[in-house]
Amino acid sequence: MSKKNKLNVVYSTNPDFDYSYDEHDEEELLPVDEQRLYVSIDRKKRAGKDVTLVEGFVGPNEDLKDLAKLLKSKCGVGGAAKDGDVLIQGNFKEKVYALLIKEGFSVKKKGGN
Repeated sequence: MSKKNKLNVVYSTNPDFDYSYDEHDEEELLPVDEQRLYVSIDRKKRAGKDVTLVEGFVGPNEDLKDLAKLLKSKCGVGGAAKDGDVLIQGNFKEKVYALLIKEGFSVKKKGGN
């Protein structure tokens, strides 16, 4: 598909109209020691099931997915990386906290238990 079709522009009367589109740059990856991550347990909109939530990651989606893959494999459960957050199925707050500290991240716990 050409760039013109992505813009959905059929015709422009402006002779200086530029048919190119702006590609949004992905966020640059902050060094691991500068990352500030928050670990919490979330039960909202999940039928009462626990999900360990890791928030605050700054970087490209590829690196977020790599982090999610590492955490899922170490915890032995499923999960997802979406909207800049990592979701790990189950209550693994302490284990995820320890794993992130071991990887060199600056981590804070959010919420109660």
